Amino acid sequence: MAKELKGLTKRSENYSQWYNELVVKADLAEASAVRGCMVIKPYGYAIWEKIQRQLDDMFKETGHVNAYFPLLIPKSFLSREAEHVEGFAKECAVVTHYRLKNAEDGSGVVVDPAAKLEEELIIRPTSETIIWNTYKNWIQSYRDLPILCNQWANVFRWEMRTRLFLRTAEFLWQEGHTAHATREEAEEEALKMLNVYGDFAENFMAVPVVKGVKSANERFAGALDTYTIEAMMQDGKALQSGTSHFLGQNFAKAFDVQFVNKNNEMEYVWATSWGVSTRLMGALIMTHSDDNGLVLPPKLAPFQVVIVPIYKNEEQLNAINEKVAGITAKLKALGISFKYDNSDNKRPGFKFADYELRGVPVRLVMGGRDLENNTVEVMRRDTLEKETVTCDNIETYVKNLLDDIQANIFKKAYDYREAHTITVDSYEEFKEKIEEGGFILAHWDGTTETEEKIKEETKATIRCIPLNGDKTPGKCMVTGKPSACRVVFARSY
Repeated sequence: MAKELKGLTKRSENYSQWYNELVVKADLAEASAVRGCMVIKPYGYAIWEKIQRQLDDMFKETGHVNAYFPLLIPKSFLSREAEHVEGFAKECAVVTHYRLKNAEDGSGVVVDPAAKLEEELIIRPTSETIIWNTYKNWIQSYRDLPILCNQWANVFRWEMRTRLFLRTAEFLWQEGHTAHATREEAEEEALKMLNVYGDFAENFMAVPVVKGVKSANERFAGALDTYTIEAMMQDGKALQSGTSHFLGQNFAKAFDVQFVNKNNEMEYVWATSWGVSTRLMGALIMTHSDDNGLVLPPKLAPFQVVIVPIYKNEEQLNAINEKVAGITAKLKALGISFKYDNSDNKRPGFKFADYELRGVPVRLVMGGRDLENNTVEVMRRDTLEKETVTCDNIETYVKNLLDDIQANIFKKAYDYREAHTITVDSYEEFKEKIEEGGFILAHWDGTTETEEKIKEETKATIRCIPLNGDKTPGKCMVTGKPSACRVVFARSY
């Protein structure tokens, strides 16, 4: 193994450390000079671009358009929706001055005390307030609705305990903000976008998710309902991977956004917001990767195939180059992305280990004997299985292999989740089983008091009330009071 792999902690020894090391060793991201913030490196950003491009296409297919709103929000805006400001107040970064000046003692620059802002500005923790203040100017009549906007942006929320991709002070995301004439339209929108996220997670990330609604205690600040997709990581913990919020008329009332309806009456607008972030990168890593490094789903890998030549002399290399040119032309024609690494500054063994660490789905190796036999060695990253195949129709073979890898890593993750999802009826059994990790389906009486008691005593939270879960009524495992259905409990990131 190349030196990059030496020292990579095994998942079974310390899952958290394995994750932290892998993010850095695979060249995805690193800590920055700004505490709590990260640098996303080119290979990591290439994965994020794939995520972004696919989601953007899915948003546009459902009628949404992109816009951009300011990074800075007047402090007074956050005061208008009481629950919203309470939810974010402790995480806000505040701009108080607009100018620096040189220190009189020559020690550097200092904040100019004469440049204090009349009103402080907040670096956006989320954009509902600035967007709904803007929508007030856009909406007068039912003819102006719906508004279906999305923005790709960065947000900032102070975080004391950070982990690359999973929880950083600044992160990248998209946030959709829509305005509707009726409650039914807004609720339909919130569920539609939840399903878009679920589709993306399962069919592109190969991550199985549970779709559900959050408890009142866990919902977004200012929302009437928060829908979520919850994924299970390989250590049995849950990761909230995307949320869609039905905001009712809360923000419309806070910013006085009204419209003339079809009956010529004034009415407040109905709203949704929804978003996913670079946290999806963490989900991707923790769901599929192994002790050898990343395992990437082919649909999101920066390049799906790497080709490495093994040669004795320049003449042999030239012959292999010519042969590979024919192969890559066929791969390109099928839309398969690839990298041909014929650089001479690294040994083949180093390249093998490096691309394995980076999770490239398929590796092709061609040497002198392969050249004579019209063959190529193929290795699939998910199982590390190797096979020698003919170069004839290699593009079709690789395409089918990529499809099989995509399906296989989803099935592996799905089977893991199913094997680590259990049903319990007693609180004693719950406290015992939660130590083993995984999702626990249990009855809950619907009260915040019981939810808080469980969280305090077990560190488990209600991840969601599944939309397609067991609706059989029962008794709360803690209080014995009536329960409408089972909910998903887990410890989480």
